[in-house]
Amino acid sequence: MQSTPTTHFPNPFPAPEQIAVNGVTLEVFQTPQSGTHTPIVLCHGWPEHAYAWRHQIPALAAAGYHVIVPNQRGYGNSDCPKDVTAYDIAVLTGDLAALLDHFGYADAVFVGHDWGANVVWSMAQLHPQRVRKLIALALPYQPRTPMPWIEFMEQIFGPENYFVHFNRQPGVADTVLDENTEAFLRNLFRKDLPATPPAPGMMMMNLATAPAPLGQPVMSEADLAVLANAFRQTGFTSSINWYRNLDRNWHLLADVDPVIHQPALMIYGAQDMIPPAENLQELVPNVTEVSLNCGHWIQQELPAETTKAILDWLGE
Repeated sequence: MQSTPTTHFPNPFPAPEQIAVNGVTLEVFQTPQSGTHTPIVLCHGWPEHAYAWRHQIPALAAAGYHVIVPNQRGYGNSDCPKDVTAYDIAVLTGDLAALLDHFGYADAVFVGHDWGANVVWSMAQLHPQRVRKLIALALPYQPRTPMPWIEFMEQIFGPENYFVHFNRQPGVADTVLDENTEAFLRNLFRKDLPATPPAPGMMMMNLATAPAPLGQPVMSEADLAVLANAFRQTGFTSSINWYRNLDRNWHLLADVDPVIHQPALMIYGAQDMIPPAENLQELVPNVTEVSLNCGHWIQQELPAETTKAILDWLGE
């Protein structure tokens, strides 16, 4: 156990607990546990926080689920190891497996958005017996590329792609985001964005220094403050280190079954820059695909519709 700063949430939200798992301490939010509850683990993306699931938690709990929402390592009041390799996919999925052990569960439903979706897809590969069902938002399953991820992306998208930039120029973007935390988050978490061609340069650094946001805000100022306060505390390096393990993950997954066998729900945002996956059913044969009329921040842009899609699928 460790002492942590108190976070004041503007909406009803579970109180945080500090839980030691897999060599780190994670900040975990949960709803009351009972013998009849099925566990459902909600995994946030980048640059987010467990608070991203604030709209879904009450409805899932009311439906009978024991809702477990960690701030994953590198975020919020969870530990932020210095070593870059402390954020590879084996470690991240190991945290979730250890979290199930802590609560005494053999398996759970796992839900992930953005980077959290990537962790959940990998959880189904590396710990298949721990995943009863999985739900991914925004990021469809990514089949392994012919060459390591960053080399592959650099060839296709160039050196200014933010995945590539994070890896090839370590520390550069981290500093810009740390110096412009609130502006970056305000400019990033937008919806109903106008159709504009991509600007030259590195997208995330451009957002951090943009004079004004585009589109409409995804969250209130009070909700944005929760996110900004969390990143002012941690900085961005620990969360960006997830990206700096993509090539390491490519090697770690080399001999793993590429087929996702568990029942899966894939929720897309029709306005998201991430396109729907072609032929997803070839590698995820038990998948149901749903598209909602929103951008990337699906569960925050259309909270009621997202919750309904999740509960309807789980109830089938």
